[in-house]
Amino acid sequence: MVKLVSVEGAGVPLKLDGGSSPRRRAVSKQDISDEQLDIFFDTLANTCNVTRSAKAAGFRPITAYRKRREDASFRARWGQAVREGYAKLELVLLERAMCGTEKTVRARSGDDSVIREYSNALAIALLRRHAEMRDIEELVVRAGHDSARRRSSRRHGDGNSLRTRQRGRAAKCRAHRAG
Repeated sequence: MVKLVSVEGAGVPLKLDGGSSPRRRAVSKQDISDEQLDIFFDTLANTCNVTRSAKAAGFRPITAYRKRREDASFRARWGQAVREGYAKLELVLLERAMCGTEKTVRARSGDDSVIREYSNALAIALLRRHAEMRDIEELVVRAGHDSARRRSSRRHGDGNSLRTRQRGRAAKCRAHRAG
C-alpha cells in the first residue's frame, strides 16, 4: 500500500515503508497507489490487456509485470481480473453463437438486406469447452465420493460397507437365538 504524506512545508511526497521498522522514503515512479491499482484491475477485467490497463492506471506495463512477480496479493488480484475478463468474453461469445450476428448482404439487384449469420466453429468451440468443464466437475464430484468412501472404509477397518457389517451382525444374532 502506498501512503502519500508530505514533509512539513516542503510538500514532498513520501512513501511509508512497512516491515519491522517502518520508515519514510521518497516516492518513486514505480510506486503504485491504491487508486491506480483499482483502475488497473478494473480495466484488466474489462479488456484482458495489460498494456491498456497499465496505461489507464498511469504506469508502465513493465511495472505491472514486476509487481506481479514480486507481490502475491497483486498476483492474486491479477488472476481474478483475468478470470473475470475471460468469463465476460465467454458470455459475449455464447450470445453471438446463439443469437448470431447481423450481416449486410447485397443482392444481384443491388438491394441490401440484413441476414443473421451463425458461426458453427464458434458454437463447436463453446460446446467443447462446456463438455470439458462438465467432465472436470464430474471428476471433482467423483473424487469427493471416492474420498468419502475411502475415509469410511478406513474408519471401519476391513473395507466392508456399514450395511454389510450390519447384515452380518443381524445374521449372528439370529443364529445365536436359534441355536
